[in-house]
Amino acid sequence: MADQLLEQVRDAVEGQIDFEGQRLAELITTVLLGGVGILAFLVGFMSQDIKLALYIGLAGTGLTFLAVVPPWPFYNKNPEGWLPARSAAAGISIDVDGQKVG
Repeated sequence: MADQLLEQVRDAVEGQIDFEGQRLAELITTVLLGGVGILAFLVGFMSQDIKLALYIGLAGTGLTFLAVVPPWPFYNKNPEGWLPARSAAAGISIDVDGQKVG
């Protein structure tokens, strides 16, 4: 029972995302941090309150963290079909000082 629960947690935290998911995560990060930075600056400038600007920036950074860091399922919609693993020495002949090694 505990092993099954641990395996489910491990699968959820493992972080399987594909290349398109990485591109999407980078785009989301750039847009959210840029937008929140501009918003925090404008609100802080209009209200003349640096503390409010810092809180908005911190909240936006936390929102970005929650949107990008966990391996959400939409980051793994296009998984790559990798080739099966082969033996490294199959069909390869290696000579070391005149003696066959592989």
